[in-house]
Amino acid sequence: MINELKADAKERMEKTVEALGHAMNKIRTGRAHPSILEAVYVSYYGSDTPLAQVANISVLDARTLAVTPWEKNLVQDIEKAIMKSDLGLNPSTAGEVIRIPMPALTEETRKGFIRHARQEAENSKVAVRNIRRDVLSDFKDLLKEKEITEDEDRRAQDEVQKITDSFIAAIDEALGVKEKDLMEI
Repeated sequence: MINELKADAKERMEKTVEALGHAMNKIRTGRAHPSILEAVYVSYYGSDTPLAQVANISVLDARTLAVTPWEKNLVQDIEKAIMKSDLGLNPSTAGEVIRIPMPALTEETRKGFIRHARQEAENSKVAVRNIRRDVLSDFKDLLKEKEITEDEDRRAQDEVQKITDSFIAAIDEALGVKEKDLMEI
């Protein structure tokens, strides 16, 4: 029973860190990376489809992305979708290829993005701590019902705390990498 609860907590914490990774990918740096366009959806035969499923996204150079649609008639739709996204990107079309230059980040925008990254990291830490709280509450319930001993409860609490600490450290590390990436000119 204890091992199942710990495994469940660990799995939920892993999902939280994974969600943080996706959130961090959406915060753009001055460098071109295809993951920046993950949140862009294109109207394709009446349904919203992720850009990566209707076009090839590649990096031309450190500051430029190239989007090559698989169907020529999608060029305008893709361009509109990129402009409508809140990424602040201005695509330019050259025939079938859409080039997306990454604007240079000002000091103010960098600091804003860092604040946003810190907020995302803090939300993830709160989520991990909430998972810990839920599991510790389950341990207390098991102890009340005398399904586990006090020693088992104490040991399980210590192990869950170690798991929590490792995930908090992973979140801090991801934040540090993103901050370093954002401050790089």
